[in-house]
Amino acid sequence: MATAAMHIRSFPVSLKPSPPRRILCVSSLKDSEASPPSVGRREIILRSSELAVIAAIFHFSGSKPSYLGVQKSSPSLALCPATNNCLTTTEELNDPSHYAPPWNYSPENGRGRKKPASREEAMGELLQVIESTKPDNFTPRIVEKKDDYVRVEYESPIMGFVDDVEFWFPPGKKSIVEYRSASRLGNFDFGINRKRIKVSGLQMVGCDEGSLSVVSGFQMVG
Repeated sequence: MATAAMHIRSFPVSLKPSPPRRILCVSSLKDSEASPPSVGRREIILRSSELAVIAAIFHFSGSKPSYLGVQKSSPSLALCPATNNCLTTTEELNDPSHYAPPWNYSPENGRGRKKPASREEAMGELLQVIESTKPDNFTPRIVEKKDDYVRVEYESPIMGFVDDVEFWFPPGKKSIVEYRSASRLGNFDFGINRKRIKVSGLQMVGCDEGSLSVVSGFQMVG
């Protein structure tokens, strides 16, 4: 039997190091994409109009909470949730993010009257302030009114967010007004609820922002 001869061809191996590769970094952005184009005034107006249309289609009013009103278990307004868009006189003093002091509508140092103001007079003044005061251009709408209780819905000017604000005159001899102001949606309100209560209180107090001593109107208690 003939044996086939196997021939193995050898190739020379170079021991010289290969030259280093050159990596070129080329930007994929064009000049028009490298820097954002400037937005003209007309485009801003058009975008604002589009935002208004979107707000009209998707109205962010939210649903009215079921726990609003004077609580039956212990006569008071409801406490605030854990969110940072609510304040009320019902909370404890050690919760400064949610607590606010009540109003005294007939303080001892007087209101420019010879006799103390009645609850009916105080309620009338409160309704006037609600209808005439629009902090941050929120539109007020009185949706419930009783002899000792008022509930108002404040609607934001663009997106239609709604805040529920309540005022309650508790029974007894003290001339006190309890209140609660809370947003229906979200977690933060950027201080709008507290600003609303402060502006309304100052309108009724009739004094500058640095002092809440009574000239005519309400006085903060606490």
